[in-house]
Amino acid sequence: MRSTSGARPSSGGGGGGGGGGGEDDDYAFYYSFFQDAAAAGAAASPLSLDDAVAAAAAMTNGGRKRKRGGGDGADGAAASRKDGPGGVDGEGGNGRKRSIAKILTSLAALEAEEHSDRAGAADASRRELALLESNADHKSQAMMDYYTKMEGSFDAAAESDAAARSKRSRLAASAATAAVVATEEGAAETAAASASPSRASGGAGHHQRRLWVKDRSKAWWDRCNSPDYPEEEFRRAFRMGRETFDMICEALGSAVAKEDTMLRAAIPVRQRVAVCIWRLATGEPLRLVSKRFGLGISTCHKLVLEVCAAIKSVLMPRFLQWPDEATAAVFKEKFQTTYGVPGVIGAMYTTHIPIIAPKISVAAYFNRRHTERNQKTSYSITLQGVVGPDGAFTDVCIGWPGSMPDDQVLEKSMLHQRAAAGMMHNACLVGGASYPLMDWVLVPYTHQNLTWTQHAFNEKVDELRRVAVDAFARLKARWACLQKRTEVKLQDLPVVLGACCVLHNICETRGEVLDPELRYELVDDETSPEIPVRSEAAKRARDNIAHNLLHRGLAGTTFF
Repeated sequence: MRSTSGARPSSGGGGGGGGGGGEDDDYAFYYSFFQDAAAAGAAASPLSLDDAVAAAAAMTNGGRKRKRGGGDGADGAAASRKDGPGGVDGEGGNGRKRSIAKILTSLAALEAEEHSDRAGAADASRRELALLESNADHKSQAMMDYYTKMEGSFDAAAESDAAARSKRSRLAASAATAAVVATEEGAAETAAASASPSRASGGAGHHQRRLWVKDRSKAWWDRCNSPDYPEEEFRRAFRMGRETFDMICEALGSAVAKEDTMLRAAIPVRQRVAVCIWRLATGEPLRLVSKRFGLGISTCHKLVLEVCAAIKSVLMPRFLQWPDEATAAVFKEKFQTTYGVPGVIGAMYTTHIPIIAPKISVAAYFNRRHTERNQKTSYSITLQGVVGPDGAFTDVCIGWPGSMPDDQVLEKSMLHQRAAAGMMHNACLVGGASYPLMDWVLVPYTHQNLTWTQHAFNEKVDELRRVAVDAFARLKARWACLQKRTEVKLQDLPVVLGACCVLHNICETRGEVLDPELRYELVDDETSPEIPVRSEAAKRARDNIAHNLLHRGLAGTTFF
């Protein structure tokens, strides 16, 4: 250190120059000392940050004092260093060196502390990152375990369902096999019992298996089906005698009969037909039909539709058909002999059957006339029919919406197509004022201020039309299901109505008398056709018929 300080230049100059040279020497000294004390900094006792700041301030102040005192020139500075106490190698220089060593040691310690803090922060960041990665791995593993467990549970459920289905199929097969075996065993035991009574007593413990069914009482039907049941009671219940009922059952036997199965016996034909006819005759709801016959509600509904379809397909061609030439000639003669009107083969009428409001095309089935008259919303379908002199139907048209007038129903019927094809030549039908006057339709006069001839003709036409009105009244009286809204769906209703018409013809042709207590007053509102007269030739023919009725004394005189 001494050689270094002794080598410091001491060139003189002005006062300011001397001061500047001394400050540069101090900084060079501090720098060289810092290099020498860097290695020994660790052995020295470190200072606190406050002590280091204070020491640095003291050194700065001392440097400033030396700068102010250096104005006397380089010689004065040198003299003061030489003459001062201790000189350069004195006690003041040693104290300054110790202070600088403490400052440097404190700075090194601060740097080491900062480095340690940075290392600790990096370690903490690494630990936190490792913890996050560990948590993420743990969650991923937990999710994978849960997914694996769910897949296992689903597989187990599917296997259990498959096992249950397989078990049910095996049980069903076993039950069927057991039933077959039991049937065979029962047949064998029956044969053995007939051959040997002693064996029959020994095998009495075996019973044939059968499907469980709800136990319902059939007492009412068993009583009605008994030969001892009174004829009047049977007629009141089924609107026909026992002979007519037996004829219907015999005719429908092949169409409605069912075979017995291993699980249950089939419903007999007589009971099937009785369910249908009693339902049509009384119009009672299906739940009461079920109680009467000891059958399920759905079974009764199915039987009604099946028997009605069989009646329409089997019995309608026999009992409801358009008259041929021979029959038409007979009809003409009967009508002319009774009413004096020539060429008439039938009377025509259209009635309405009430229904529940349908889900589609409600406005088409709305019956405005019945609604206004009864002050109650009414929906209906039409039933147009032609009746012969014996009161039986020869043609029916079923199912057109109730909002259609009678003339439009006639135009859409098969009867109109038959007339357009020329099958109504030299024959005519009698209808009411709701039908138009045509070559084959004879209707009354509808204008005002009628003559005596026209009045007389209208009375004869009304008598002829009464044949059809009375037939429809007996139809609704005999089959009460037509008097109120039925439970049958709209698409199935034409089949049911057709069956009622066929059964009506059977009762009429076989002379089944209707009970007077069942009398029904038929009320239908007549409509006016858009074009009342559609043929001038028909108008002239009607005038001739009216003239002949009056002048031959065949017309009534109630209008006088």
